[in-house]
Amino acid sequence: MLRIGLFLLTNLAVVVVAGIVLSLLGVGRIHGAGGLQLGNLLILCFVYGMVGSLISLLLSKPMAKWSTGTQVIEQPSNQAEAWLLSTVRDLSMRAGINMPEVGIFPSYQSNAFATGWNRNEALVAVSSGLLERMNQDELRAVLAHEIGHVANGDMVTMALVQGVLNAFVMFFARIIGDFVDRNVFRNESDRPGIAYFVTSIVMDIVLGIAASAITMWFSRLREYRADEAGARLAGKGAMINALLRLKQEQDMPDQMPQEMKAFAISSGREEGFSLAALFHTHPTIEERVEALQRLNV
Repeated sequence: MLRIGLFLLTNLAVVVVAGIVLSLLGVGRIHGAGGLQLGNLLILCFVYGMVGSLISLLLSKPMAKWSTGTQVIEQPSNQAEAWLLSTVRDLSMRAGINMPEVGIFPSYQSNAFATGWNRNEALVAVSSGLLERMNQDELRAVLAHEIGHVANGDMVTMALVQGVLNAFVMFFARIIGDFVDRNVFRNESDRPGIAYFVTSIVMDIVLGIAASAITMWFSRLREYRADEAGARLAGKGAMINALLRLKQEQDMPDQMPQEMKAFAISSGREEGFSLAALFHTHPTIEERVEALQRLNV
């Protein structure tokens, strides 16, 4: 229920903020005597697309804590937690960012993620299973990978990419909807017909799927960049060994929430190329290891 409530509140906030902005800009109407008002439509879609992504970005850290059950380490209670804080502090200093919050989430599978609305207000979290089974060199490499995500500004860039794609999906879906309404169904009224709404909804889905493939391509690209950062901060050999250890555990039960997998170092079991691979958030472990082996560090 809490998750549903947060979802509804987020969408309500988007509607309210977008409505205020649109009213101030005077772009409330997108249909007129000449058909679609493209300027108004573009502003409308841009506001809705970007505001939704930016709100998701701002809520990313508290939502990540809640959805994964992450407990932030305020004061280390044992040697492992003390080592974790010390290592993240060292890596973040070397990467030129502020010390992020550090947490542990309950999961038998080895995994980790980073999130936050900017590079100096981030969260880095590791699973309890990762702490138990990885040696310190491998664990340091995993942490370096996540620090790489933060230092590269991946969370912000991902939100901007998604926001722009959302805007264009909405924009072109309504242009196609208007074309079908007026040219196929011969609607000559100033008001859009039912064909406009049906076609727009269908094209939102179709174009949204295509946009998702672009978003996932960017997600895979940033994994290579974070692996490179991990290799530079913790050593190429350690980064490769950490990835190979993750590969050994891909068949273990995965407790990472689906919405957090794009931000994790491992997204679970991955196979070779297929149509479905276009929508994977991560490259395969083999592809990532090959890229690291070619890296000159």
